[in-house]
Amino acid sequence: MTIKSVTVVDHPLVQHKLTLLRDKTSSTKIFRELFGEIGALLCYEATRDLTLQTVEIETPFAAMQSPILAGKKLVLAPVGRAGMGLLDGVLKLMPAARVAHVGVYRDPRILVAVEYFFKAPDDMAERLALVLHPMLATGNSAVAAIDRLKEAGAKQVRILCMLATPRAIETVRGNHPDVAIFTAAIDDDVTDTGYIVPGLGDVGDRMFGTK
Repeated sequence: MTIKSVTVVDHPLVQHKLTLLRDKTSSTKIFRELFGEIGALLCYEATRDLTLQTVEIETPFAAMQSPILAGKKLVLAPVGRAGMGLLDGVLKLMPAARVAHVGVYRDPRILVAVEYFFKAPDDMAERLALVLHPMLATGNSAVAAIDRLKEAGAKQVRILCMLATPRAIETVRGNHPDVAIFTAAIDDDVTDTGYIVPGLGDVGDRMFGTK
């Protein structure tokens, strides 16, 4: 389902895995595995329109013209520690992708993005950047990450997120209308402390077993 640059990946496998992910009784191991699996499925949808070129190869029986990806591979940009949970699954699909590190966290008191680290490839302008941002809650961290990637030269940016809220979608659209969002679901809103409802809880803590 696509709504104004937002694609909700409603494939049955994604929705089934998302339900298991939401369940508070899921172990850290299961949570981490499901996160990577859903990340790979979201990436599949987000890269559906990648450009192909034709090359000649030899099969065991004959020569043939066959398609491969054209141009430079993508840049994956996980945001904060939670974003790393999406990275493994996406890298399994695209092991040759470059990785930019976007160290941003949301200040729990005022819900604004705070940057603590940033590193990206020098040739960002020649690559599609996929922002791996699991929880698009307020949209502030996503906007900050996109700002930095564009400052580094990125011209094509897309967001992969597990969940999004209407307010976050509007925040991203208002600041970066050219950025498409791919998500497994759109939830209702956020709590006063910035967590998505019904959501997944604190993704970083559930993923790394820190609470």
